[in-house]
Amino acid sequence: MARMSETPVPEYSPSSTSVGHEPGGLTPRGPEPWWKRPLRAVPVIIGLNLIVFFMWQLAAQSQAWRDFMIVNFLISPYHLAHGLWWTILTSAFSHSAFWHFAINMIVLWSFGAVLERLWGVRVFVSFYLIAAIVSSLSYCGVAQWFLHQPQVPALGASGAITGLLMAYALIFPKQKILLLGIIPIPAFIGVMAFVVWDLWGLFIQRHGGGLPIAHGAHLGGALAGAVLYYAWLKPKIEDAVSRGELALPPVLSRREERELKRLSEKMRDEGPEMLTPEERQFLIEMRRRFEHH
Repeated sequence: MARMSETPVPEYSPSSTSVGHEPGGLTPRGPEPWWKRPLRAVPVIIGLNLIVFFMWQLAAQSQAWRDFMIVNFLISPYHLAHGLWWTILTSAFSHSAFWHFAINMIVLWSFGAVLERLWGVRVFVSFYLIAAIVSSLSYCGVAQWFLHQPQVPALGASGAITGLLMAYALIFPKQKILLLGIIPIPAFIGVMAFVVWDLWGLFIQRHGGGLPIAHGAHLGGALAGAVLYYAWLKPKIEDAVSRGELALPPVLSRREERELKRLSEKMRDEGPEMLTPEERQFLIEMRRRFEHH
């Protein structure tokens, strides 16, 4: 979610203006692994963001249309003070700059696809909308009482997406993600680094500097993601796993990861016939673990 400090807010008054059966709200284990299930919610969310993005492009050609978009697809304390409560949600589907839209949708597709398949459509959509609402309210709270800029509006899906990132990192903490699209690091460390960056950015904004980024929305989304995971999703996931309705990919220890890498290189360089009986047994055990899941 980006702050739009360059966008003036016009004066106005309020008047002017499942995937099948999902026990516990989670996708059950069926004839195929959950990670191969078709996506439904993520493409629809991306489609809605795309429609609003094109609406912003049309707004560049018409002042009346631009005013309509500013009133209905931006969030700020000023908007809420005038009764435009729907902007709490509509702003989370709103992007006016291509780079902002593209980055958010790439991240949503990359991580949201995994979580939708794991949770099921109903849980995923509920989680996403709650994270979006909390991130918008968080932005307004920060803008009003911490930055003292109630007139500065914001827009974007990154608050809700940060909630997804937080949940992903808590479920798959050791899964490698690319920091800045380049550096591979464990998901949990990457998301925590993002949170620290938002805290630092918010501090800089408080003192008159920083970038036009809604750090308060990101932090609200991250908080929503953590609370929803621990209070709602974690018990459901653990219960579904214990009942055999859901299987998470096995988590390998660092020793197992190193051993798999070593054996892969050995087979590549020397051939599989050079494996010792102990090494063959290790690979058989690893295969069984992955086939079970």
